[in-house]
Amino acid sequence: MAKILVIGEISDGKLNAGTAKVLAAANAIGGEIVVALLGTDVSAAAEGASKLAGVTKVLKVERPENAHVLAATYAPQIVELSKGYSHVLFPGTAFGKDIAPRVAAKLGVQQVSDIMAVHSATSFDRPTYAGNAILTVEAPAEPAIVATIRLASFTAVEASGSASIEAASTTATLPAHTRFVKLEAQKSERPDLQAANKVVSGGRALGSSDNFKIIYSFADKIGAAVGASRAAVDSGYVPNDMQVGQTGKIIAPELYFAIGISGAIQHLAGIKDARTIVAINKDAEAPIFEIADYGLVGDLFAVVPELEAKV
Repeated sequence: MAKILVIGEISDGKLNAGTAKVLAAANAIGGEIVVALLGTDVSAAAEGASKLAGVTKVLKVERPENAHVLAATYAPQIVELSKGYSHVLFPGTAFGKDIAPRVAAKLGVQQVSDIMAVHSATSFDRPTYAGNAILTVEAPAEPAIVATIRLASFTAVEASGSASIEAASTTATLPAHTRFVKLEAQKSERPDLQAANKVVSGGRALGSSDNFKIIYSFADKIGAAVGASRAAVDSGYVPNDMQVGQTGKIIAPELYFAIGISGAIQHLAGIKDARTIVAINKDAEAPIFEIADYGLVGDLFAVVPELEAKV
């Protein structure tokens, strides 16, 4: 039977919603599932993790060195924790993509990236060529399978469990060559882009960062996260952490608005798992309409305010 170690991600002291999607993949593999949380005080996140379906135990790894997320610091501890586990799973976020390769290298295994479907404990589907082809890969079971989970491909498990919470210690020697300097991050009261059920994205057609306010206003009205196309990011309208697409963030909200976005292939690769796609564009031939569930041809500066007024 598989024994799975899920490395939970913590955001602002709370368990990141993506962890519940990693657990969906872990449940598909089957077996004993343990969630490990690293930090200085992870009590609140541990409480959240203990309630997620399928979790048998939550480990709290609290050390002063874990005050900041550093792959060089976290990886040796995770390798130590992983002894006896058949799988070590990470969310396919910046957090997981930063740490997982180091863990895989230290264990001497090849990492399986972006798992989007589980066939067995060792067989998985992952995308390639911007999602235009799907590979089925067979991973060696020994010494352990290290993988990142494509969050857009899984539905979060419910909070229906009651797992035990235990303190765990690690004695791994931590490297001195890496130190935390500072963190520059965009702060927002809006939902997290990769975890949101509703997302409103704007494209180059907005014309300027000032005009992007129309996207923020509509998103706030419906309680949605805000994203952008690569063209909008490259034009300087919004910061790059808002980019949606193959070279940005791959998302799967229940509802996705593509406003002023033509539909470049790299953008479509990032939203193809969205449940419902609504496109607003003045170009009736825009590729985005080929995958949209609902399309509206018109000037976004007239359509979006009118739409906002009706919701």
